[in-house]
Amino acid sequence: MAIKRILDVLLSFILIIAFCPLFLIISILIKTSSKGPVFFIQERIGKDTSLFKMFKFRTMVENAESSGSGLFSYEDDPRITKIGHILRRMSIDELPQLFNVLIGDMSLVGPRPPVTYELGDINDFSEELKARFRMKPGITGLAQVSGRNDLEWPDKIKFDNQYIDSFRDQGIFMDFRILIKTIFVVLAMANIVEKKK
Repeated sequence: MAIKRILDVLLSFILIIAFCPLFLIISILIKTSSKGPVFFIQERIGKDTSLFKMFKFRTMVENAESSGSGLFSYEDDPRITKIGHILRRMSIDELPQLFNVLIGDMSLVGPRPPVTYELGDINDFSEELKARFRMKPGITGLAQVSGRNDLEWPDKIKFDNQYIDSFRDQGIFMDFRILIKTIFVVLAMANIVEKKK
């Protein structure tokens, strides 16, 4: 785990420095194109079901969770801003999570952190669901390179637990493979938003 943390700190720091100009441009575009803050900050469930604040670039109108389909958003969701569509399509809205990685709330690779009320009461989690919180949540993960939002939660949980179990044997080599696959998934721009039920 120590090596994983060192990798997280080094890569997140390097990427933050490299993306500084992009962060500035995106911040200006968000602020000048729609009312509201640059960042969307949301409470998520992290390692050992502890709560933390996760950062994203805001891609929807202000207070979007209080209208429309609430927590869930879709391809034609009118709450998504014009710049938000572009940021989501290229997965750029996730870049601020590099700060979560740097401060230690998240890892580059791991199970995606759900919203606090997305999976029900934490006290009612099944043993299988609790198991996916044995490691820090990640910006990307095995589920994200295996179907992303095309997967239902039971499948995501299985992939997350598979990653945690496999990491014990493969270590950061598994992380490297997932990071490389993530690049191709992002470039393909597929399965970005959930399909409308």
